[in-house]
Amino acid sequence: MAMFTTPRTPEPVPLELAESARARRRGLLGRDGITGALLLGPASSVHTLGMRFTIDVAYLDRKFRVLAVRTMRPGRVGRPRPRARYVLEAEAGAMERWGVRRGVRVTVYRR
Repeated sequence: MAMFTTPRTPEPVPLELAESARARRRGLLGRDGITGALLLGPASSVHTLGMRFTIDVAYLDRKFRVLAVRTMRPGRVGRPRPRARYVLEAEAGAMERWGVRRGVRVTVYRR
């Protein structure tokens, strides 16, 4: 189990890690929601083809600094971000609640 925080996150957020190629391809497909977030890495883009719900997507650089945050409805293809090394996915609205926005550094903790 892993977690992440930002300077504005009141408490650590549960985090699933998708580190294998298979886990990255699957992502949140086939799910009705997620508690916490999913970190895909390495990754520089995502799609929501076949997704059942709208998600927030944060593109992170190699130091886990947020490059951009986008909300993606099902059936969309995101543009690749050249400097992105990780993608953080969560249900729509979560990134704002957690303080995940451009320029913020995300701290990942593994247990």
